[in-house]
Amino acid sequence: MTIHNLYIFDRSGRCLFYSEWHRRRGPGIQEEEFKLMFGMLFSLRSCGQMSPTDIVSRRDGFVSFHTSRYRLHYLETPSGLRLALNTDLGASAREALQHIYGNLFVELVVKNPLCPPRAPVQSLLFRQRLDAFVRSLPYFGPRGANS
Repeated sequence: MTIHNLYIFDRSGRCLFYSEWHRRRGPGIQEEEFKLMFGMLFSLRSCGQMSPTDIVSRRDGFVSFHTSRYRLHYLETPSGLRLALNTDLGASAREALQHIYGNLFVELVVKNPLCPPRAPVQSLLFRQRLDAFVRSLPYFGPRGANS
């Protein structure tokens, strides 16, 4: 299984952090992609109460969505941060998103006096620890890899 990318948005839709691992994409405008992703998250969250078979919705709201090619895992925090992790279909990454938020983002960004609130994340330590955590997940490797 594969992890493709991670987005972290603030409540107003600004992308505070983006990272990718196993993702094939053509050239494009990254800011436009961020706007489209946030718009999709906003729409899916609004539709989460309907819960068709492709959208998994729990008591805490919309948590994942899948197509025939990928699964989008979603976590929204009480402060309005929105984390979205794209993986292959077989992965279940709810706990990974909670770890990324609670153990990495809060500890290394929110509690860091050198990281201004509501600003894009510039912390090298956060980026390194996130990368190490994601690479340690059992479903990190590219599809078909024996890792």
